[in-house]
Amino acid sequence: MSAIDGTDLHASLLPLAFLLGTWRGEGVGGYEGMDGFHYGQEITFASDGRPALGYVSHTWWADEPRDGRETGSPLATETGFWRVQPGADGATDVEVTLAHPFGIAELYVGALTGTRIDLSHNVLIRTATAREVTRSVRLYGLVEGDLAYAIDMEAGGKPMQSHLSARLHRATD
Repeated sequence: MSAIDGTDLHASLLPLAFLLGTWRGEGVGGYEGMDGFHYGQEITFASDGRPALGYVSHTWWADEPRDGRETGSPLATETGFWRVQPGADGATDVEVTLAHPFGIAELYVGALTGTRIDLSHNVLIRTATAREVTRSVRLYGLVEGDLAYAIDMEAGGKPMQSHLSARLHRATD
């Protein structure tokens, strides 16, 4: 991945140009049977001229030390690609492919409306040793110039419920 300023942006990705760059901030997480927690995050969306944005996310523990975690210790990493496709009736669809180092890969399809992305259709595959996640949905959007998102998840035989949410500021360095 190279340019984050849009100079190499493929024409099909113009609707996602608002995502380009690096975003940093904090979020909160939790799930039924899990204590809530705070985390830090950095997400980068970059273009290399092809019709997909590169995506990398890193999170780290931002809470008080517990459960063997210290402030700043790494949590999750995701890497993948975001594409734009024509949808039904003139809508704009977004396709997202993500891979996680703990044995899960995900495909999302959703709708883009302005600077709001509803990734409501999800296919998830996992290795035999991965956590039992069966489905998730994501909502991304700009809020007062910040990138905000929420992720709901269905896992471990529990129903779909809120798992992660964050508000990230565009990095200046």
